[in-house]
Amino acid sequence: MKDFKKQRFAVVGVSENPDKFGHKIFRDLLKAGYNVYGVNPKGGELFDQKIYPTLKDISAKPDLVITIVLPAVTEKIIDEAEALGIKTIWMQPGSESEAAVKKAKNYKMNIVNGACFMVTHGVWLTEKGFYTTRK
Repeated sequence: MKDFKKQRFAVVGVSENPDKFGHKIFRDLLKAGYNVYGVNPKGGELFDQKIYPTLKDISAKPDLVITIVLPAVTEKIIDEAEALGIKTIWMQPGSESEAAVKKAKNYKMNIVNGACFMVTHGVWLTEKGFYTTRK
C-alpha cells in the first residue's frame, strides 16, 4: 500500500463550517500528519493553514486531489488538475458523477470513487483516537 503521508494532498471543498465533511476531512488529515493543502474559492485560513482559491494557486503541485464538492464542480476540478499535470483524483462519495469519471478516464488519471478516503485509510479522528479498519 502507498505511503500517502509522503505525498502532497489538495482537499477541494474545505469548509469553515465544522458540520461539513470538507471541514472534518481537512482537520483530520492535518491532525494525522498528512501534507495537505485546502482549496475553497473564498480562500482564507483554517487551522492556521492558508486556504487556496484554486489548485493552481498552490505553490507545490499536489500528488493527489480529494474532491468534496458537487459533481459539476468535480468535473471542473478534473480539467484544472489535468492542466497542472495532477494525475490522481479521489472523488469522495457524493462528489462523483458519470461525467466526472469519464472525463478523468479520458485524461488517463488514476481515480477512486465510491469509497471514502478517510475510512479506507483509517484517518477519521474519534474521541478514542483515529478510527481504523485495519488490524
